Amino acid sequence: MTRKVSDVTRTKNGRPVHHWRRDVVELAALFTAVAVADAVANLVGHGPDGPELLLVSAMVLVATAGFHTWWSRRHGHAPPTGDTGARPLPSEQQAGPSDRGSATPDPVAGESTLWRMRTTVKDEPGSLAALCAALAGQRVDILSLQTHPLADGTVDEFLLRAPGDLAGSDITRAVALAGGSDTWIERADAHDLVDAPTRMLGLAARTALDAAELPLALRQLLGRCTIRSLPAKPVAGSGPEAVPAEGVLEDTVMRLRAPEGGVITVERPYLPFTPTEFARVRALVELDARLGPRVPRSHDVLTLPEGSDITVRRADVDDLEAAKAMHERCSPRTLGMRYHGPIGDADRYLNHLLSPRFGRTLAVQNASGRVVGLGHLLWDGDETEVALLIEDAWQRRGIGSELLRRLVGMAVEAGCESVYAVTQSSNTGMVAAMRGLGLPLDYQIEEGTLVITARLETPLGASEGTVGVTRAEAP
Repeated sequence: MTRKVSDVTRTKNGRPVHHWRRDVVELAALFTAVAVADAVANLVGHGPDGPELLLVSAMVLVATAGFHTWWSRRHGHAPPTGDTGARPLPSEQQAGPSDRGSATPDPVAGESTLWRMRTTVKDEPGSLAALCAALAGQRVDILSLQTHPLADGTVDEFLLRAPGDLAGSDITRAVALAGGSDTWIERADAHDLVDAPTRMLGLAARTALDAAELPLALRQLLGRCTIRSLPAKPVAGSGPEAVPAEGVLEDTVMRLRAPEGGVITVERPYLPFTPTEFARVRALVELDARLGPRVPRSHDVLTLPEGSDITVRRADVDDLEAAKAMHERCSPRTLGMRYHGPIGDADRYLNHLLSPRFGRTLAVQNASGRVVGLGHLLWDGDETEVALLIEDAWQRRGIGSELLRRLVGMAVEAGCESVYAVTQSSNTGMVAAMRGLGLPLDYQIEEGTLVITARLETPLGASEGTVGVTRAEAP
C-alpha cells in the first residue's frame, strides 16, 4: 500500500514539517477571532438588547460545552493520525487484535519432535544461509546451533524442532540438497535444550566433586560413545601405548593421558570427533588431573533388622589395606564366587577396583570401623557391571541387597540403561539380591557362569528390612 501524497510532503525522517502557508492561515484566523470578539463586545455594551444577548450567549456556550463533553465520552477524543504529523503504521503492524494467527497456522504447533543433527558444509559465505532456508522449507525450527571449524569446512550441529509427521530422512534429504554432507541425525530430548556453555559448567562441577564422574561427564558431553580407562600397570600383560601430554585425535578415536599414568580412550565409530570436542574433553581431563584424587565423604548409618548398626560410605584406594584385611577374613568359597579365578590373585584386583577412574565403590563398616563389605559399580565400555563381596560372618543380613540397591541407584543417576552381574549359578544370595530389585532381568548361563542383566526401566522402591537411615557428612 502506498502512502498519501499529503503524508509524504508533511513528514520528513519521521518528524512533522511546518510550511509558511500554515503559519499565514493561523495568523489570519487569529485576527478574525479578535475582530469578531470586538464586534460582540461593542454590541453588548452599546446595543439596546445587550444584557439579553449576553445571557443567551452564555446559555449557548454552556449547552455547547455539555454536548462536547457527552460526545467525547461516547466516541473518544483522540485526534486522527492525519492531523498529528505522525508516520502511520503499516496495515500489518496496526495495534489491536488480529485474526491472522488463525489464518496462518504455526508450522511447528501441536505435536513436534526434537532432533539433533550434524552436517558438514563448505566454509564460504551463504552456505549456512542455504542450509537454514532448506530447513525452513521443511517447517523445521532451529533451536540452537554450534559450529565446529575444520581445515576444509565447518561442521554445524543443530538442535531442531520439527513437525511430528516429518521423518528424519526427509530432513537429511533437504540438507543434502542444500549442500550439507556427512549428515548425521538422531532423536533428542529435553536435556539437549541446555546450551553448550551451561552443560560444560555443569559437567566440570560434577567432575570437580567426584573423580568417578569423569567417564560419565565425557559420555554426557559426547553422546553415545565407548570410554575405556587402561591402567599404567595392568594386572596381566603389557601396559598401554604411551600417549603425548596433549593427547591424540584420530577421526573416531581420541586418546588422552590419564592423571594416574594410564590412558583414557574414547571411541565413537558412528560419528567422527571434531577438534572442538577434543578440546572440551582435554579440558575436563586436565581439570581432573589438577584436582587429584577425591571422593565424597558423606556416609549413611543404617540399622539392620537384627539391631546392628552399619555405616555405608564411598571408598577409594585409601581403603586398600582395609579391603585386603577383609579378603583375609573371607573364606575361599566366598572369594571364588566373587572373582571367578585363582584366589591368590584376589588382592591384585583391588587397586583397580577401588580406583574412581574405573567406577564407584561403596564400603560397609561395622560399629568398630572394620570394613565388612564392598560393592562395586564398574564402567565397562558401553555397559556397567555391579559386583558384591560380603564377609562371611556378615552374610544373610541384608547388607548385599542394600549395597546392590544403592549401586543400581547410582547407575540410574549416571544414565545407564542396564547393569549386569557375573557370578556362579550356585550363588543364590546374588541371584536373590538381583531379583529383589524389582527390575526386568535377563539370565545367561555359560559353562557354569551366570550373567544377570537388569534393565533400568522402572524406579527402584525403598529397601525392605532396613530401618533407621541417618545421613551425615564426614568432617
